[in-house]
Amino acid sequence: MSVFQDAIANFLSPIADLLKDPQISEIMINGPFEIFVEKKGLVYKVPNRFADDDALMASMRAVAQFVGRVIDADNPRLDARLPDGSRIAVVIPPMAKCGTTVAIRKFSEEKLGLKDLIEFGSVSREGARFLDCIMYLGKNTLVSGGTGSGKTTMLNVLGGRMPKTQRLLIIEDAAELQVKAEHVVRFETRKGNPERGIKEVTIRDLMESALRLRPDRIIVGEVRGPEALDLLNAMGTGHDGSMGTVHANSPIGACTRLETLCLMGETRIPPDAIRKMVGATLQIIVQCARYHDGGRRTSHISEVLGVDEHGRYVVRDIFRWVQTGKDENGKFIGEMVPTGYIPTFFEEFVANKLPFPKTNFKPPEWLAAHLKKAA
Repeated sequence: MSVFQDAIANFLSPIADLLKDPQISEIMINGPFEIFVEKKGLVYKVPNRFADDDALMASMRAVAQFVGRVIDADNPRLDARLPDGSRIAVVIPPMAKCGTTVAIRKFSEEKLGLKDLIEFGSVSREGARFLDCIMYLGKNTLVSGGTGSGKTTMLNVLGGRMPKTQRLLIIEDAAELQVKAEHVVRFETRKGNPERGIKEVTIRDLMESALRLRPDRIIVGEVRGPEALDLLNAMGTGHDGSMGTVHANSPIGACTRLETLCLMGETRIPPDAIRKMVGATLQIIVQCARYHDGGRRTSHISEVLGVDEHGRYVVRDIFRWVQTGKDENGKFIGEMVPTGYIPTFFEEFVANKLPFPKTNFKPPEWLAAHLKKAA
């Protein structure tokens, strides 16, 4: 057994079977007696339990010590990466009213590709080919979605489709991405600890270093602060094909979210200038969603066209997922279809002889009737 597996046996024994189950993607502990798991996109309660809150708290202290951190009354929150790549977040009482609260997002060693996403029903064959083409052309892309919607998986897949001749720099708060590319450099932030004289290293710090290391493209694993402005600057200054993820529920919401994050820092750039910068720099938004049947699907692939005269983002859907029904097991029936909109850069497809004819943007004949009926 590895050192980490030994540690599980010692202080995470009540949930050791859950950690080993490959079908479980997340473990949620709401106090010692209430444990839920996410399995195949749906959440279930399981019979596992800790003896009491003291036992659960002792386990979390052991986890924190194992990863070189502390969780106590002065440090009531823990957000760390376990040695196997899993992420753990902990909040302890009195902030956590239900008792020590834990969420463990398990690390998956399974490396997926576009073909896998097609087989899973996450994206259509034409949608996958389109994504492949925009990665080749180096379109600045934002992957948007809620928690557990498949953003990291999508970013892994897209990053693996960039040309082999390019150098990719990945910056993350906690290393999760598993991009299969030939030339990859990975950076991870570091939490500060003034008592030990350890200085914090932020995503913004690493962005500054990354721009001096001759990247062709930059990926920020999760954009959730003022580093959004640094990513936009990189996208607009020759690092075409750079990417990141944000938490948002729609393509337009993703633009607004990125704008808000840019304004979180000490920037003196006016909000309307930031909005125009977002509209001019972003090109493609891939919207991921987790549906009520547990399925994770790409709900939209959209082009950002800028900002109109009223200061509103102009976004056009190129592909979108349309639900047409539900089967006897409660699974949604539907498919990703083209909307009929042809992206403004289609001439680049032709110039580069990419195998994606204009007819692939033609919507199916049934779509108009279905949308009319739904309305």
